[in-house]
Amino acid sequence: MGMSDFYGATDRAESIATIRAALDAGVTLLDTGDFYGSGHNELLIREALAGPPRESVAIAVKFGVQRDPRGGFLGVDNRPAAVKNALAQTLRRLGTDYVDVYQPARVTPDVPIEDTIGALDVSLTPEDLARIERAVPMGAASGSRYDAGQMAMLDSERSGGASTTVHD
Repeated sequence: MGMSDFYGATDRAESIATIRAALDAGVTLLDTGDFYGSGHNELLIREALAGPPRESVAIAVKFGVQRDPRGGFLGVDNRPAAVKNALAQTLRRLGTDYVDVYQPARVTPDVPIEDTIGALDVSLTPEDLARIERAVPMGAASGSRYDAGQMAMLDSERSGGASTTVHD
C-alpha cells in the first residue's frame, strides 16, 4: 500500500478516504512498509484507523529498508538493534502497541535471519522459537537474497519441515 510515494503525486485526504472505504468494504488486512514515504504511510493508517476498533483490522509491516532524508534508498539493515528501533518507531507512528505481521522486506546477507527475527522477542527460548517456527510459516518479502530452495533448506534445518513462503 504505497500511498506516500512510488506512484506519483499523493493526497492525504484521498489516501485516508481510500483506506476507510476499503475497511468499509470488508478489507481486514492493511499491508505497508515502514519505508513507504519514510514512515508516512503508517501515519496515514493511524489516522484512517481512528474510528474502528484496532482489533478489527490486521496490520502487516515490512521493515529493514533504509532511506535518506530525500527518500533515496541506502540499503538494508536487519541487525537486531535496527529491528528493535524500527519496530518502536512503527508502533509510535501507527499509534498502537502491536502489529499483526512484522517481516523483513529484504534480508541482510551478513546478518543471520535467526538474529533478525530473534530481536523481536528476547523472552523466547530456543525451544519456544523452534515450536513457533514449526507452527507458523515465515515469509520473506520481494527481493530476498535467499531463493525458495535456500529458504526451504533453512526451514527444514530449523523447524522440521515447516513451509516458507517467498513473495516476488
